[in-house]
Amino acid sequence: MQSHTMELPRLIEIGEKNIEEFGKFLYSLNKPKKVSLISGTNVQNVLKSKIEKSLKIKKIQHIWHTSIDNQIKSIDKIQKSVKKDNSDLIIGIGGGRSVDTAKLISYNLSIPFVSLPTAASHDGMASPFVSVKSDKPHSIVASAPLGVFVDIDVIKKAPSKLLASGCGDLIANIIAVKDWQLGHKKKKEYYGRYAADLAMMSAKIVMENSSQFARKGTDPRVIVEGLISAGVASCIAGSSRPCSGAEHLFSHALDKIAPGIGLHGEKCGIGSIMMAKLQGQDWKKIAKTLKDVGAPTTAKQIGIESDKIIEALIMAQGLRPQRYTILKEKIMTKKTALNLAKSTKVI
Repeated sequence: MQSHTMELPRLIEIGEKNIEEFGKFLYSLNKPKKVSLISGTNVQNVLKSKIEKSLKIKKIQHIWHTSIDNQIKSIDKIQKSVKKDNSDLIIGIGGGRSVDTAKLISYNLSIPFVSLPTAASHDGMASPFVSVKSDKPHSIVASAPLGVFVDIDVIKKAPSKLLASGCGDLIANIIAVKDWQLGHKKKKEYYGRYAADLAMMSAKIVMENSSQFARKGTDPRVIVEGLISAGVASCIAGSSRPCSGAEHLFSHALDKIAPGIGLHGEKCGIGSIMMAKLQGQDWKKIAKTLKDVGAPTTAKQIGIESDKIIEALIMAQGLRPQRYTILKEKIMTKKTALNLAKSTKVI
């Protein structure tokens, strides 16, 4: 049997109104004397003073770096600055972009990384994988965070569409696990039952509670815990297989065709509807769940033109030909892609 390495977060803290404990959390990890903080400008405007206060209590020096986008060129520029800091930890604070940037720089410089998500929009907060923008948008393997620190009060204040996007990313696990099973069956690739079950559990919790979420609002703590569990599932699998299948390839294709439109989890959500039909799963239940949590179920709701959806379906598998998914067996032509998108009411 082929071996693989599992790299897991050492410490995870989930609290409410606990942001001023962040310095204490970092100190418990490796007693850092200096840290590099990577975030966007909005996050700095909201959280900078509280974070700095918590660091001061533990006498931790810090330097801020501003993340603009997750283009490789932008990440390289920040990396050069972070290298000069001589820090003991690199902290990613914000949504997917800042956390991914910190994660990749951490890996490249061999400096431990800590994740402080400010939105529950995708499962990257606890996983070792980084989504990068290039000629072929894709995910690459970096390092799992040494620690994950979550203040639910901060998550609650983020726009509701970000939480709905996180639900879309979790529901995508249903497609990903099925694709992983297919790859195991057809290509004899490694399949980890435990990692697959953990990823599926994260998705099922959203599916089973969506009607309640529709009535009372989505519970951010449930979604955060689900996203962390999904990230840990990828750590255990040693690959993104439990959480990334054809639906993610579709999302990456849209990143290339219609850059900057729609959130990652939103695109994975509508991708999951279509891929579920190809796989013979209950796509209508997935669509209902997405609707219940306030996530889009159509291209129009995201702001993507119908022809872009067709193009993305055709392009998707080619972005990562070595990954066996349902799109290897259900070849997308303009006709089959159009039929799929129309029959699932995505367009």
